[in-house]
Amino acid sequence: MTTDAAMTMSLEDYLEGVYMLILEKKPARVRDIAASLGVKTPSVVYGIAALKRLGYVSQEPYGSVELTPAGLQLAKDILHKHKLLTTFLVFIGSTEEAAEADACKIEHVISHETLVAIERFLARHRVKVGVGRLFQSRK
Repeated sequence: MTTDAAMTMSLEDYLEGVYMLILEKKPARVRDIAASLGVKTPSVVYGIAALKRLGYVSQEPYGSVELTPAGLQLAKDILHKHKLLTTFLVFIGSTEEAAEADACKIEHVISHETLVAIERFLARHRVKVGVGRLFQSRK
C-alpha cells in the first residue's frame, strides 16, 4: 500500500485504471475508466477529484485524465505490484482469472517486505513478471 494516508484502495484502482488506458494509447476519459473498472461514472468522478487534490492527476473540464509525474510513478508502482502478484499466483498454480482477481485484492494490503520476498523468489526461479500471462525463462 502507498505511504500516502489519503490514498484508498479504490483511488489506487482508479490511478491504475488511468495508467492502463494510457499504456493502451487510449484517452483516459471518465466513462472509459468506469468501464474498464466495472464501476459507475459518478464513482470515477469522485475518485478523480480526490486524485487531483492529492496531486496525482490533472484534468481539464470534460477532458481526458492525465497523470502528473508523481501520479505516473505511483501508477507504475501499483501496476508492478499487481503484475508481480499475478505472476506469482499463476506460478504457484492459480488460474489466470483467479490470480488477477486475487492480485487486485492483495496489492492493497501486502507489505513491502513480502513483495520483495516474492520478487526474489520469482527471480530465483527465472520467472519474468509480465502482463496477463506468465513468462518463464528457458536455460
